[in-house]
Amino acid sequence: MQKLKIITSILGLCSAMVFSQHYTTSVTALKGKEFPKVDKERQTQFKVYFPDAKSVVLDGGDGMQNIKSTVAKDKDGFWNVSTSPMEIGFHYYWFNVDGKRTNDPNTELYFGYGQPTSGIEVPSGEDFFFEKKVKHGKIIDDSLNSEIIKGKRNFKVYLPPNYGTEKLPVLYLYHGTGEDITGWEKQGYIRNILDNLFAEKKAKEMIVVMDYGVALNPEEEKMPDDYPRTVLSTKNLDKIVVQELIPYIEKKYKTNAKKAIAGLSRGSYQAMFIGANHPELFSAIGAFSPVIYEGTESQPFKELPISNVLKSQQKPFFFIGIGEKEDARFFEFNETIINYLNQNKYPYLQYKSSQTYHEWLTWRRCLYQFAQKIFR
Repeated sequence: MQKLKIITSILGLCSAMVFSQHYTTSVTALKGKEFPKVDKERQTQFKVYFPDAKSVVLDGGDGMQNIKSTVAKDKDGFWNVSTSPMEIGFHYYWFNVDGKRTNDPNTELYFGYGQPTSGIEVPSGEDFFFEKKVKHGKIIDDSLNSEIIKGKRNFKVYLPPNYGTEKLPVLYLYHGTGEDITGWEKQGYIRNILDNLFAEKKAKEMIVVMDYGVALNPEEEKMPDDYPRTVLSTKNLDKIVVQELIPYIEKKYKTNAKKAIAGLSRGSYQAMFIGANHPELFSAIGAFSPVIYEGTESQPFKELPISNVLKSQQKPFFFIGIGEKEDARFFEFNETIINYLNQNKYPYLQYKSSQTYHEWLTWRRCLYQFAQKIFR
């Protein structure tokens, strides 16, 4: 991860003057904490207590890479950090404290980049993912023992407000690389998004299974963490979903025959792989910030059976979403898929998230749009 450029200031008084009362505490801050803060121009402020540190550097994920910041240590041992305007959305961040990656003690921790990580929300002015005065569904923890990978698999299940009154369709939903089954619940605000949609009658009530996006047996876990390992994991996941997870869900919960599958980033590949491999099972496939693994110039879909949807009688609804400011490689994946579908006259819906990067606001918006189109 490329470090942010830091301009160090020794004028603590000036730094204190810059810290303005016109900032609003981020929704990611712990209860009772004042920082991190964001103002109307999307400039942010952090205040962290590292009294013995010699150097504190603000660092973070994709959305933090072009941010400039100033930092000053005050006489009480607090480090005050102010940044240039940030992009809207949710951003993972941390501090490099004397060379050691350290989370902000002021925020909730979110599982990202393979470990618990701090996060900041830069408001976009939208409220579709906020909790409102509507009937609420619930998210429960569940698990099954997989014979395919010889181990226990944990997942989360969202049950809508009126669950139990009738049999419902099921959306199988995947997170991205470096994240886990808590992503859609915490960073993704899935409960609020769906509760609000159902209350407004904009979407059909559904059950959502938030499955874990890694499926490897103990020996396969020892393989290098690279693209071939990801493809193998996805092939195992395909078997688990069809042979174990779907039968488990349909036996335990009140479901009907309708199913859809979606995911973000790496999860988009998994959703496309499983959905295309079984077009008779899934009425819709959602690829949020699509990724293709192990493709070549002559065979871009060498490890993605997308051609199966062309042959299927059911013709699953295909949704492709991407943030307008994502890296070029994601647009290349996006265009590869769209060009293929266009060439074969296969219908799809393309959604572009305005002014967002490869981050959770993009994927919340994608889910919001996708959920309104499925199970109709």
